[in-house]
Amino acid sequence: MYQKYFKRVLDLVLSLLALIILMPIMIIIYILVRIKLGKPAIFKQQRPGKNGKIFTLYKFRTMTDEKDEDGNLLPDEQRLTKFGKTLRSTSLDELPELINIIKGDMAIVGPRPLLAEYLPYYTEEEKHRHDVRSGLTGLAQISGRNTIDWNERLKLDVEYVHNCSFKNDVKIILKTIRKVIKEEDILVGKEQIINFDKEREKAIK
Repeated sequence: MYQKYFKRVLDLVLSLLALIILMPIMIIIYILVRIKLGKPAIFKQQRPGKNGKIFTLYKFRTMTDEKDEDGNLLPDEQRLTKFGKTLRSTSLDELPELINIIKGDMAIVGPRPLLAEYLPYYTEEEKHRHDVRSGLTGLAQISGRNTIDWNERLKLDVEYVHNCSFKNDVKIILKTIRKVIKEEDILVGKEQIINFDKEREKAIK
């Protein structure tokens, strides 16, 4: 009943309140991103959400557009500045996702929306992570965040779907706040994508 009738209402109310309260901070971050990293300040990317439907995810930009002598973008790790790393490690880069929640693309709690290119590699069980809206935070994020392997993260996503409740959502939100404040279990950069590819290669062999 919570998932069907109340979760979306709570998501909408809480995300609107958070957006109003955090708007001054978001404006400051927006200005700093424009000054330090250039424009656009908002990074947009296509991600799969509920039922695999693709939506546009909004985040603050964390990398520059630096290119090599041939006009090609430098590797991610070279374009990720100290300022960008700070935004990622504090999760401040994810504040624009409040707009995604208000629009109905996402929820406050749910499986994190991953890249669309990962879709073909999910097992039948792992595909159930798309039975609910993607989340700003989730069970995997409070259980090791980016430091646990991909198989375990996806397993936790499905576990959340099967055990979604108001009580569990409150626990996840409170633990997320604690981890963000302490900056625990953080892996910044392209290594996350590389690790996913390696784990999926093992799974399909």
